[in-house]
Amino acid sequence: MGEEGDRVAPRFERGCRAFAVTEAGQVVSYGWLSTTTEWIGELGVEISPDAGEAYIWNCLTLPEHRRRGHYRALLEGMVAQARRDGMARLWIGSTEDPAQKADADAGFMPVLHFTLARVGPVRWLRARPAPAARAGMAEEARRRLGLDAWSDLGRARKRIH
Repeated sequence: MGEEGDRVAPRFERGCRAFAVTEAGQVVSYGWLSTTTEWIGELGVEISPDAGEAYIWNCLTLPEHRRRGHYRALLEGMVAQARRDGMARLWIGSTEDPAQKADADAGFMPVLHFTLARVGPVRWLRARPAPAARAGMAEEARRRLGLDAWSDLGRARKRIH
């Protein structure tokens, strides 16, 4: 994990699971799966999966190995293992188009879209239901994120996770 390598042990200690795709004995893509509360730094909120749910996060493919299907293979493996472990629902967030296509191919459907603005120490997060979200899913996702409303204005926070 390069400069984030010191985060591995604390993640394992709190029950996170790591997954990796290797090529010629080297890790080329990795991701994390959590069944407990995790910080989403990009949004400045926590996600708290319910019982029987998990959150897939911090997925990365090394730059020189991108566009070769490694993220797709990683995600498919994580989803398959979570299903074997009895997870009924998985949450994931993506900010890049190639990842969003692989997410959809793995069975994920958009639930929320976000707009985020930061001005100095203030963060304004706006969530809105994705057009194709199933009835009730956007509200459920909002609750998992601890958002009482569709708009959240507050102090920007940075946490190491």
